[in-house]
Parts: sequence; structure tokens; C-alpha cells
Amino acid sequence: MCSREPVPPEVRALTALLERRWSLSVLYAAHLGAARFSEFEQALGQVPPATLAARLADLESAGLLERRVLDTRPPRTEYALSAEGHRLAPLLEALTTCSRGRGGPPRSPR
Repeated sequence: MCSREPVPPEVRALTALLERRWSLSVLYAAHLGAARFSEFEQALGQVPPATLAARLADLESAGLLERRVLDTRPPRTEYALSAEGHRLAPLLEALTTCSRGRGGPPRSPR
């Protein structure tokens, strides 16, 4: 039997962020160790640079990523999962587990 309780607002807020295109993939790449913009580009493939920049900013604003500007010439920026972002590790690992057991890409709904 399905619960009739509404989805809590904090869950709706988090899922709204994660449902944005590339958000989960960016978090997954950070979970695997991507740190610099170019590393995210390599890990994600065909993500447009403007979209990647927007997702990194969104996830940083939400407290899931930390941004660090290194004092180098030229300056470099690195991203890492924050403590809040690390709390999503079981979800990110579950994605790996589920995807490996599927045997192929997901089928489109009809």
C-alpha cells in the first residue's frame, strides 16, 4: 500500500537540484575524483562548457561542492564534494551498482 504522506519539502528541493541536466553526473564525477573543470569535461563527455559551469555553481551554492581557488599562476580552480556532498555517496554508489546490473542503456518509456 502506498503512503499518502506528501513528499517532504527538503526532499523536493534536493530532487529539483539533482534533476537538473548533468547535476548527478557532475556529482558522480566529483565522487570519483574529478577536481578541475577540464577533468569534469573529460569525465562527462559532451556537456556544453556553459552548462558545466552553471551546474558547478549550482552545486556549490547548494553546499554539495566546495570550490577552491589555488594560488598559482595562472590561478586554478578545483572542486570537491563538501561534507554534505559526501552524504550522497551511498546514492552515487547505488547508481553504479544499478547500472552494472542492467546490461545496457535504459529503455525509453513508451
